[in-house]
Amino acid sequence: MKVCMIGTGYVGLVSGTCFAEIGHEVICVDNDTSKIDILKKGGIPIYEPGLDELVKKNVQAGRLSFTSDTGEGVDKSQFVFIAVGTPPKDNGEPDLSSIEQVAIEIGAAMRDYKIIIEKSTVPVQTGQWVRMVVERFNKHGSEFDVASNPEFLREGSAINDFLFPDRIVLGVESKRAEEKLLELYRPIEAPKIVTDIASAELIKHASNSFLSTKISFMNALSVICEKSGADVTKVAEGMGLDKRIGRDFLNAGAGFGGFCFPKDLKAFIGISAKLGYDFRLLKEVENINDEQMQRVVKKVEELLWNLRDKKIGVLGLAFKPNTDDMRFAPSITIINRLIDEGATIKAYDPVSMKRAKKIMPNITYCENAYDVAADVDAIILVTEWSEFGKMDLQKVKKAMRQPVFVDGRNVFEPEKMKKLGFIYSGIGR
Repeated sequence: MKVCMIGTGYVGLVSGTCFAEIGHEVICVDNDTSKIDILKKGGIPIYEPGLDELVKKNVQAGRLSFTSDTGEGVDKSQFVFIAVGTPPKDNGEPDLSSIEQVAIEIGAAMRDYKIIIEKSTVPVQTGQWVRMVVERFNKHGSEFDVASNPEFLREGSAINDFLFPDRIVLGVESKRAEEKLLELYRPIEAPKIVTDIASAELIKHASNSFLSTKISFMNALSVICEKSGADVTKVAEGMGLDKRIGRDFLNAGAGFGGFCFPKDLKAFIGISAKLGYDFRLLKEVENINDEQMQRVVKKVEELLWNLRDKKIGVLGLAFKPNTDDMRFAPSITIINRLIDEGATIKAYDPVSMKRAKKIMPNITYCENAYDVAADVDAIILVTEWSEFGKMDLQKVKKAMRQPVFVDGRNVFEPEKMKKLGFIYSGIGR
């Protein structure tokens, strides 16, 4: 089957490549010609484990190609996915102007029946607007259906999440679209939920908001654990064995980031307000997350007494391991707060420093974790890359000016760190 994927960011490029991997003929479109040039030359504009090899494999097999011409992509395909960015505006609402522009281009280009599918995360009722815009610019009067197929890809494991998903959600407005989308996804064995478009749109925002709530609940609980002498990791273990709760997303830490959770949480609060409901619970989830990042800075201050003129090392900059994504990364908030207090920063991340330098040019970037440790008054572990758990901790401690270690992801055992001579503080322990 022939697929057009408009947008070659994390969602579009992974989804397009994986559709090719399961046997479909895919053309990926982006109006950023520099991205398309990189892809045509065999490069990858984003970091995602395993994606480089999968793109090369499917390009060589003739199932995957790239263009900056939307008309070409639409003309050659029956399924047209919209996977462009929906960045937050100043008021927190998603900017849907790219969705609108793509809908205009699709309407103008199509000459026969198309299924136009929202892949981007969009507010409920966006499908109605997509239909209206396509109809207005449908120069040839072509038949079409609009559908919603929200993505649930986690950066760092996106390929596996696409090929082996927990579920596939298909929001449709006709039996014709339902049958064809089910055929498109037939090679993937997973529960397939078919619903109306509005419900499909809500499923994505509701899922991310609920997962954000679990994380913020544990971060709030970590404060109670610290005050009572309990260990949040043990509390999470005991809670997670309850099948009604589950262990996933019960890890307390330095706060959640990335482009999905903070953006979708804020957007869902705004969507609810527009529909006449004040979603106070989600507002508090957002507040707890913001406070958790500030709490990490406070931990460092309490262990050093003063932050002015202190040299602080930061391990991990990306919002999570196995990605170079710096969007809404907790490290940005933590580092900026430390700088505001008069500290100087040294930092290292295995893959995201190129992106980080554009956001935070006023800190020192190091080649490895041991360079970060050299002569610093404290280290903060912000992103739990696996290599940090394998560090020679004695070498780290020896290099430091003061052996203060704030473990923002509870990677290390407190007793072991104290035996090694660190002044150690985790989250909720």
